[in-house]
Amino acid sequence: MTHVLLPVSGLSRRADMAEVIGAGLQMKAAGVGHRRIADWLGRPYSTVRGWLRGFAARAASVAGVFTSHLVALAGDPSLVLPAPASSAFADAVAAVIASAMAVRDRFGVLAAPIWEVASAISRGLLLAPGWPPTSRR
Repeated sequence: MTHVLLPVSGLSRRADMAEVIGAGLQMKAAGVGHRRIADWLGRPYSTVRGWLRGFAARAASVAGVFTSHLVALAGDPSLVLPAPASSAFADAVAAVIASAMAVRDRFGVLAAPIWEVASAISRGLLLAPGWPPTSRR
């Protein structure tokens, strides 16, 4: 078996850096369509559509994982939980950003890019099939 170390600037099986993908996810959460996102980022439409579909399919689970991290890091969760957004997708993006900001604040790594922190929290699997794992009964 071969193991590959992935820097936090990347996501598993993705050619684009976490910050580029994260920018696309944030734009989608703000209501921008995949074609405009792709044009803005200089990426193929199909690539951006794949990011968005993959994230959307697991948005509720992703939001749960990142909200759990946020609550674990924050002293008073009522002060830091993001307000409900316009969609499950936007809620998940807000949870990712809030959790990453809590990590930065808690550990004093304020210069760490948000989406690199998110990549570290997800172990590079943010857009990977099967992540986050579903609970078994």
